[in-house]
This record gives sequence, C-alpha cells and structure tokens, in this order.
Amino acid sequence: MLNGISISLPIFAYHTMSLANQTSTDEFVILGLLNLPGPHPPFFIIFLLIFLVTVTGNFIIMAVVGLDLALHTPMYFFLVNLSFLEIWYMTTIVPKLLANFLMKSTTMSFAGCMTQLFFFVTFGATECYLLLVMAYDRYLAICKPLYYTSLMDTRMCLQLVTSSWITGGLTGLMPVLLISQLEFCGSRVVNHFFCDIPPLLELSCSDTYPTEISIFVLSLVVLFCSFLLTMVSYFFIVISILRIQSSNGRSKAFSTCGSHLTVVLIYYGTMMFMYVRPRSGYSSDLNKYVSVFYTVVTPGLNPVIYSLRNKEVKLSLKKVLRRFLAP
Repeated sequence: MLNGISISLPIFAYHTMSLANQTSTDEFVILGLLNLPGPHPPFFIIFLLIFLVTVTGNFIIMAVVGLDLALHTPMYFFLVNLSFLEIWYMTTIVPKLLANFLMKSTTMSFAGCMTQLFFFVTFGATECYLLLVMAYDRYLAICKPLYYTSLMDTRMCLQLVTSSWITGGLTGLMPVLLISQLEFCGSRVVNHFFCDIPPLLELSCSDTYPTEISIFVLSLVVLFCSFLLTMVSYFFIVISILRIQSSNGRSKAFSTCGSHLTVVLIYYGTMMFMYVRPRSGYSSDLNKYVSVFYTVVTPGLNPVIYSLRNKEVKLSLKKVLRRFLAP
C-alpha cells in the first residue's frame, strides 16, 4: 500500500507539472475530481446518470406543480423555485466534471473561470435564502395558521423569491470582484473539478489575506445567519407540533418539515465545512470530495425528498399522467 502511494505521488506531480507547462497565461487547467491520469468511463457514467436523474426529477416537480392547480400554494411555489435553481446549479458544475472524467484535464479561460465562480456562488447563496424562505413559510403555516393566508399572499411570495435571487446575485459578485484582482503568475493548475474559491486562492501569487478575510466574513454572514434563522424557525415549529393533540396531525406536520430539514442539514453542514474556516484548514483533495455533496448529492436528493416522500406530489403526478395518457 505504501509503495503504491510512493509511486502514484511522483506520477501525479509530473502530470501536474506537465499540465502547467502547457497552460496559456490566460487559461486555467481544471485537474478534476480524481488525481489520476487517463479517462475514467465508470465515473463518467455514474455522474452522468446522477445528473440526468436530478435534472429530470426537478423538471418533473416543476411540471407537476405547474399543471395541478391543487399545488398552487406558497410552499410549492417556493419548491418550484428551488427545483429551477438546482437545475442551473448542477449545470454550472457537472458538465466540466464529466469532461474531466473523459480527459486527463480540461482548460478554462480566466473569464470562463470567473463566470463559473460567479454563478456557483450566486446559486449557492440563493439556495441558502430560498431554504430560509421555505422555513419561514412552514413557520407561518404551523405556528400562525389563522394568519397564514393573509400574511403569505401572492405578493409576499413574489417579494421573498425575488429578494432571494437578487441578494444571491449580489453575494456572487463580491468573491469574483476580489479574486479577479489577484495575480496568477505561477502554476494555473486548479486542483479541483471547478473554479472554486480555495484552490484559486492557493494559486495566486498576490497577498491573498485581505481577500481571504473578506470572503470568510461574507461566508460567515450568509451561511451562519441563514442557518441560524432557519433553525430558529424550526425550533418554534417543533414546539407547535408537539402541542398538537392528534397523533396523525403531528405525524403529518413532522413529515412535511422533516424533508426540508434534512436538506438544510446536509447542505449547510458541507458548506460551512468548506467556507467558514481559515485557509490553514484547507486540504485540496478533501475539499473536492466534500464539494461533491453540495454540488451533486444535495440537488439529487431534493426531487427524492420532496416528491417520493410527499403524498400530495405523488397524487398530483398520477393525475397529470392520467390526463396525458387517457385516450
């Protein structure tokens, strides 16, 4: 085992140096998920299937909610926005990952790298805000049922979703503006499967300390505040559920909120591990594997959690299928 490691490390180092020598001054080399030379068709097939299933699942949720008037409620309106977001979130990252499985590495221009980084941060931050909005919606529905209809009307829903998208876009601008000002005068081999913040900071030959602190504070504010407010909402939700006399009522309420809470814990757990910590805690290989959770796994879980475990969505899907398949 030790001999295998000692042999593979020089091969990886040689492979990285050869890639660096072939790189244009305006291009980055995206090394990929696996630090091994050569194509990897099995991984390509696995991640391609995950990508197709996830995109299809989210499209199905959007279609079913759009076609069934019974699901035209605030909760499902927010769910449609989350599904729409997940499709673009994965499309920003996964195609480059798939290309890396078929080739030793892929190149990306500086402008392309900054564009990918912008959309990645924008979609990631917007997901935080949408998850918070969904938690607030469940809080009003369970804790303030008499006021829910008047408080969560169409105008409020549109304002909350629009604010989430706009704030997400503004959040995505800051890291791009900061990192685009750095100099990259040495190796441009990005030890990752997309243009993420930690590997780009590692490659810069500028003083990255002000940039690191600024991005750390931004990540801390966005992730911690969103997560804290989401957990506060669920604290009051759980208290209200426990007061329900009917066991069926408690079960239904826990089922509705449990799905959302599962996604929240997985998503925030991995995101905080990645971005709310000092650079000394960075480990390139570990970062790549953790990144798979919030770029591939979590978007793939959403259709399963929100549809296969949701009776209303399953009933609506059956109605829609009967409508289209009926002679």
